[in-house]
Amino acid sequence: MQAPIPAAKPAASPHPRTKRSAKAAHRTWIRSFVIATVSLVVLICIFTVAIDPLQFYRQASVIPMVFFTEERYQNPGLAKNFDYDTIIVGTSMTENFLPSVVGKALHGKAMKLSMRGSMADEQRKIAKLALDTGKVKQVLWGLDYFALKEQDPELAADFPDYLYDSDWTNDYKYWFNLSVYTMLAKSLVHAHRNGNNRDLEYLGNWNGTGGFSAEKVMKDYRLAQANEKYFGLNEEPLELIKQNFTTNILSLVRLHPETQFIFFYPPYSILRHEVWKTTNEARYRNQLEMGEWMFEQLDRLPNAKVYDFQTEADITFDLSLYKDLSHYNQDVNTWIAERIGEDDAKYRVTADNVRAFADTLEEQLVSLLIADGNRVRNAVFSLKRGDAEQRPTFSEIRAVGEKELLVPAKEAATVLGASLQWDNETKTLQLAREHRKYSLKLGETEAEADGRSFELDAAPKMAGDVLLVPFRSLAELLGYEAATELPNDHTLRIAVKLS
Repeated sequence: MQAPIPAAKPAASPHPRTKRSAKAAHRTWIRSFVIATVSLVVLICIFTVAIDPLQFYRQASVIPMVFFTEERYQNPGLAKNFDYDTIIVGTSMTENFLPSVVGKALHGKAMKLSMRGSMADEQRKIAKLALDTGKVKQVLWGLDYFALKEQDPELAADFPDYLYDSDWTNDYKYWFNLSVYTMLAKSLVHAHRNGNNRDLEYLGNWNGTGGFSAEKVMKDYRLAQANEKYFGLNEEPLELIKQNFTTNILSLVRLHPETQFIFFYPPYSILRHEVWKTTNEARYRNQLEMGEWMFEQLDRLPNAKVYDFQTEADITFDLSLYKDLSHYNQDVNTWIAERIGEDDAKYRVTADNVRAFADTLEEQLVSLLIADGNRVRNAVFSLKRGDAEQRPTFSEIRAVGEKELLVPAKEAATVLGASLQWDNETKTLQLAREHRKYSLKLGETEAEADGRSFELDAAPKMAGDVLLVPFRSLAELLGYEAATELPNDHTLRIAVKLS
């Protein structure tokens, strides 16, 4: 008989002391991990505060003083920790101001706090941060209409608001921001290569990148005529634009009566306005209205001035000063600062002349002439009868050489007091004035006046279904005294004596 198999003995349980040791080791590991993590966090905080790449807490002392080209990150430290009494605020249109030039013109010490592509809300934040220091006596602020439009939500979300408030508890976003050190590395390399971010005079200044030429501006003009056709479909209501101005700009002027606010409308090229007018009429009209409305609001406050440089043809018609339709070179910024410093009455907006600025811009666009050689000119027509003068305008104007302008035949005949008839079969234009007859033939420079031959400066031509004729030559053909005048580099004037 087989012997019974003995039952298996239960496994021996771990010794109680071994259990306690394992738990203790686990607790020790957790504690060590926590201590190490906290220590690392503290060390990172201490390191960032000590190095302070943005000079957010103090001016640089541990590392060489270099400045970030990321203005939204760099500007708060400049506003809080550097010496100044005048600030420059605005978009890229203000980046080429030299603080030394602005300081000299305005009799102060200037700090440039510009932000490329900034909206009014962003400009308010940096201006407020500087104003809250109590150091600001003057603000030079460039007003761009687009900055008053609605901010893109995605771009707004990326703005480092934690650098602009007084809540230290959210500074951790600075302490643990790896991109700050990436920007620091780039800034150190940039400073080593060209050095223009080692001092504040040229920080953010893009004048040295070049690219200023009439040819480039004209190319951008032709592209914009096609690419901006549909921009007007999403134009914000004017009331929204006004509200953004009131909330972000006017409120600061009211809040700081001790500070002088100097605003200016930048001198975009005349072609920039031409594109707005032809592709986005709503925006163009809104911009004109806003220019007057903003002045009216600011004029009620004793600590605000407004200057308008949009109609200075010596600047806006000289395309060689621009790198695109809007952006002018550093010399223009210097000129603006000097005119403001002199309180030049030609550009200072007052209740008496505010409408005149808008009217002048309208007149410049009506008479705008795109000439050969990537030039733009003001085409002016002057008809004098005794002391009385008329300034007719035409629906279309084309340059022919340096002395002649082509205009619609019907409109020209009307202002010169002649009747006309078109013979489509012979392509001949027949005119009559004071019982005399004249004829011009399409494509030919030889005309007739009462049977006598007369040489025109340019041949009549068709533009679509409109016949264009040389205005000065036509005036002479009809028996008037006419002359072409060039009073300046940007004006071509045809003067006709009617009697």
